Amino acid sequence: MLDRHSLFWRLAILLVGFCLLMIGLSYTWGRHMETQNAFLSESARQELRGYAAEAERAWREGGQAGVDRWLAEMHQREPGWVGVLDADLQSLSSTPLVTAERQRMTRLRGIDWPMSRRSVDQPWVRLAFPTLPEQGMLVIELPERLNPGKYRLLWQVVTNGVIPGLFTLLLCVGLYRMLIVPLNQLREQANAWRADQLSARLDSRTIGRHDELGELARAFDQMAERLQGTVALQQQLLRDLSHEMRTPLSRLRVACDGENDLERLRERLTREVDCMQQLVEDTLQLAWQDAERAPMNLEPIQLQALWDMLAEDACYESGWSPSRLRCEVPANCWVQGNLNHLAQAFENMLRNAIRHSPEQGLISLGAKREGNHWRIWLEDQGGGVAEDDLERIFAPFSRLDGSRPGDGGFGLGLSIARGAIQRQGGTLWAENGKHGLRLCMRLPAHIAGQARSHEATVEPKSYAGA
Repeated sequence: MLDRHSLFWRLAILLVGFCLLMIGLSYTWGRHMETQNAFLSESARQELRGYAAEAERAWREGGQAGVDRWLAEMHQREPGWVGVLDADLQSLSSTPLVTAERQRMTRLRGIDWPMSRRSVDQPWVRLAFPTLPEQGMLVIELPERLNPGKYRLLWQVVTNGVIPGLFTLLLCVGLYRMLIVPLNQLREQANAWRADQLSARLDSRTIGRHDELGELARAFDQMAERLQGTVALQQQLLRDLSHEMRTPLSRLRVACDGENDLERLRERLTREVDCMQQLVEDTLQLAWQDAERAPMNLEPIQLQALWDMLAEDACYESGWSPSRLRCEVPANCWVQGNLNHLAQAFENMLRNAIRHSPEQGLISLGAKREGNHWRIWLEDQGGGVAEDDLERIFAPFSRLDGSRPGDGGFGLGLSIARGAIQRQGGTLWAENGKHGLRLCMRLPAHIAGQARSHEATVEPKSYAGA
């Protein structure tokens, strides 16, 4: 469905307005010019009034004979018909009117009237005597040289050609600014990407549009930001990975050069190779999370059952007593998520908490319902971190120097956990609790009545990478 900000409506309004404007302009301006071209010019009127004054003077001074002499002179000056008549349309000269001339007297025109060109013959114009209008008038066939509309053809060209052309040009300019300018900006940004200028952004006016081109511009900018972040992350991962690989490689070189006991050398080689393998696997997993954008298959998951399985594995690996891993999550805590990724995120957070917990420390898991979401937190007793580092601990290869007990790891666990949580529509952040660091999550709750085709008790090792 088209919304009210659609580009379709803007184009429709522009084109309909242009058509209505052209129709109105053609009608009103055409009528105006036709009317103006139908009237005599002021100079023609003055000339005809001069003829009427001469005819009155000839009648007043010479009577019928004077009119005859003046008409003889006028026939030499003007080739058309000329007559001097009284108020009853009778000739004041010695030559009476013939039948055809009497018929033309019914179609006389005033000097201020429009001169119709519908007929082939020139119109006949009547002008009363200037000072004695009741005694007579001059009737003259309008000379062709005085015809109105000398520039009729020019005005027709202007009205029907030049003015529509200018308005069409304005329409093209409007369409260009509406359509082509933002497309040119998109093309320039694509060319900038091709030239590795990933920081190039579109004009704010284009991004602020509320139509389809504005949506396309915002998608372009988001894609540019995403591409720039991906490239920066890849470059950072390569730098960090190369830096992290140097340490085990250096230890291997030292061991190979100085270790005489083959059994100890074999143990050292095995340990360092395992370390490098884990580093590579974690780095590849983080890079895969950043590149993978396929939608996840979500299913109902009971958090308490998932925790029991992860706690059992963690106790086996770390030697912790199960009593040190407390679960305070209610039994009705069901979240909507992906089992594999959610288990992986919890496993990374649990391992991080165990690694940084003091001797005989406790780790607790709690949850609270907030509307359509569950707020879940995992808290240890490792002393917490500085407020400025609460966000930095989620950066890849980020390790805090001496602020928490424990060591080991590459600083990738929490980065992988945050990526896994975010891909399921949740959020993960850190805050300081009463005794240590608290990792908080917000996950969509499974609402009763939703499809529960996958709902089941979580079985141990049923997720990938557990």
